[in-house]
Amino acid sequence: MAGVESIRRGRSKPIGSLTQMATIRLGKRTEKRAPLIKDFVPLAKLDDIVFGAWDPIPDDALTAAKKAGVLEDKDIEPIADFLKGIKPMPAVFDNKYVTRIHGTNVKKGKTKRDLAEQLRQDMRDFKAKNKCDRLVIVWCASTEIYIKAGPQHATIEQFEKAMEKNDDAIAPSMLYAYAAIMEGIPFCNGAPNLCVDTPALLKLAQDKGVPISGKDFKTGQTWMKTVVAPGLKARMLGLAGWYSTNILGNRDGEVLDDPQSFKTKEESKLSVLHTILQPDLYPDLYKDFTHVVRINYYPPRGDNKEGWDNIDIVGWMNYPMQIKINFLCRDSILAAPIVLDLALFSDFAHRAGMKGIQEWLSFYYKSPMTAPGLQPEHDLFIQQTKLKNTLRHLMGEDQITHLGLEYYA
Repeated sequence: MAGVESIRRGRSKPIGSLTQMATIRLGKRTEKRAPLIKDFVPLAKLDDIVFGAWDPIPDDALTAAKKAGVLEDKDIEPIADFLKGIKPMPAVFDNKYVTRIHGTNVKKGKTKRDLAEQLRQDMRDFKAKNKCDRLVIVWCASTEIYIKAGPQHATIEQFEKAMEKNDDAIAPSMLYAYAAIMEGIPFCNGAPNLCVDTPALLKLAQDKGVPISGKDFKTGQTWMKTVVAPGLKARMLGLAGWYSTNILGNRDGEVLDDPQSFKTKEESKLSVLHTILQPDLYPDLYKDFTHVVRINYYPPRGDNKEGWDNIDIVGWMNYPMQIKINFLCRDSILAAPIVLDLALFSDFAHRAGMKGIQEWLSFYYKSPMTAPGLQPEHDLFIQQTKLKNTLRHLMGEDQITHLGLEYYA
């Protein structure tokens, strides 16, 4: 949960963040106007952000950072006192939905409706205590077991009745989303769970005027797919198969070792290629290609995930070729700037009067949310164009089409 107050202390530049490092072209190329996004758009300043969290593990942020082993001590120590002051609120957590984690810092309530109301009170208290003007909530928690949308998610009335009956179809992440929207707080879902992307909560977000987005942060292997697959399609190269496997040793890897949680992640990862390659439009190139995704929990690797991809492609005269990718990435290092960008952009969207699904934030997600019946766009470069053109639109600048004929008239 991000609100407003101060955190900039001994921090390096947030590399990987569009809001802090990227420029945006305005007008014609000959005008040479390319300000930083943070100078072009009235985003909240980093010095005005304060962080809070819920967590079933009671560790303060310093203890959690040391246990996670993502950052070296030399990067943690300069802000150790600051991190020590961030203590998580008791979480809404149920081992039924994340089987590999056992937490003690957990809320109690007779019904899930009670728990949602406790979350709402937490949000109000956090805002008052820290004298925040606004809040944004980004779900960074574990992948829950696979749940299909049902009648419990069809309308807000049915959703609230299901909460009161402690229906298994209402997972903890949905309670956070419901509570945020009821409090008028933008909500971003960084996991592949069925969460805010249900008819009931979509309608509630519209009615309350709240921006929502998701789902599943696009960090490692899937990010690479949204870069490489558009290149194959642009050159009309065929695809016979794409085999992806990962080894990961952090808590995320442990959670995904559970088959039900992995199924939720698998659905998110598998959707990308079909949407980009459009086998229905290009059956000769992409019909019936094989797509396999595996995730293996390997504790020695910690947060330093390794992804292997074997891509069997087909060229002219049906000659086979292969692409091999070995991506040794750091999951949290790739994800952290995404969390920052989503918080800042969602806050900006709310102030700009935008509500409901923010498709222009698809750039950050594996499974972007779209209007019902609308196919999501997975091509990273189209997503980036959509994001920047949305910013231009909101700031009264012309759209950039890259047509360029005016230079040759």
